[in-house]
Amino acid sequence: MFETLTEQPADKILQLMQMYREDPREGKIDLGVGVYKDATGKTPVMRAIKAAEKKLWEEQDSKAYTGLAGDPAFADAMINLVLSDSVARENIAAVATPGGTGAVRQAFELARLAKSDVRVFVSDPTWPNHVSILKYLGIEVVTYRYFDGETRGVNFEGMVEDLAKAGPGDIVLLHGCCHNPTGANLNLTQWQEVVDLLNKTGSVPMIDIAYQGFGDGLEEDAAAVRLVASSVPECLIAASCSKNFGVYRERTGLLMSIAADASKTKLNQGTLAFLNRQNYSFPPDHGARVVTMVLNDPALRADWQAELEEVRTSMLGLREQLASELQRLSGSDRFGFIAQHRGMFSRLGASAELVQKLREDHAIYMVGDSRLNIAGLNKTSVPILAEAIIKVGI
Repeated sequence: MFETLTEQPADKILQLMQMYREDPREGKIDLGVGVYKDATGKTPVMRAIKAAEKKLWEEQDSKAYTGLAGDPAFADAMINLVLSDSVARENIAAVATPGGTGAVRQAFELARLAKSDVRVFVSDPTWPNHVSILKYLGIEVVTYRYFDGETRGVNFEGMVEDLAKAGPGDIVLLHGCCHNPTGANLNLTQWQEVVDLLNKTGSVPMIDIAYQGFGDGLEEDAAAVRLVASSVPECLIAASCSKNFGVYRERTGLLMSIAADASKTKLNQGTLAFLNRQNYSFPPDHGARVVTMVLNDPALRADWQAELEEVRTSMLGLREQLASELQRLSGSDRFGFIAQHRGMFSRLGASAELVQKLREDHAIYMVGDSRLNIAGLNKTSVPILAEAIIKVGI
């Protein structure tokens, strides 16, 4: 039977990782994969995570299953982190998932179960796996304008015009902060306009928040999510702990489903548990338990927030350094958007041919759409990248 299988499209980022590994040149720079790296090029285990893991190792006396929804304490801690008190807890159903990707997948499954002909509106561009999963599930994808290739900011007028075409029961997928792959974000005034439009059309927001704390701060990065969730009848939120807790390989995420009233929460909770059972039964627990310990222990939480702030300000510093160096070399401010973007990524707006030229001539690796991972840089490599960008003619 397996002879009937056909080759599946290769993941471009994974392909890029392989090409980088096989490149023998010294001084090569990896700006492709979306993983935080410190100044030495390593992805460290955060101090608070290491301390919590040590405590867990000493105290944990069982590896028995938790439950289909995962540890309730993890859900409570994450709901508090993302939503604070913006939505009544009794209106929120939640399940732990294998990473943010698992939360996204389960959200799409839930939407399809609720409405077999559901359409999902996604930003152009968006994280490629959003579209890949939707296509695999057979869910109709509708793109809405988002990134302005000229200004490298948000094409808000086009976005609003396209989202006005969404109807009742359609899902509108939004990035909570630090838009991937562009780094361009809405301001709160624009978010309020989006909320008004959602309520007018009856469409349901689904927010993917994978970088809380990487943009303007933990509370600031959650502001848009809280605004949306508190202003619409129903909402889905897929949250990831991979980046802000650095637990990439532990696959730690949470899916939240917010109901219009508490009477629907039990049904939503049961449906989410059912979907977990169908896909992987019990979600991973190690990362979730460690994250819970960090969030619920005042000392560990304070240390985690301090280190997360170090990470955030480090990326902002690299952004400002790169924008300044490019301004010096180009004699123009056309790269000022890099300092204005937030999160791990920026999109240069360069052609695939110029991105290829960066790779072939300068051993600089970034995704073909010119998305670069700011965290892949350090103070030494920033001038190298800036010079290469100017040399290839971006």
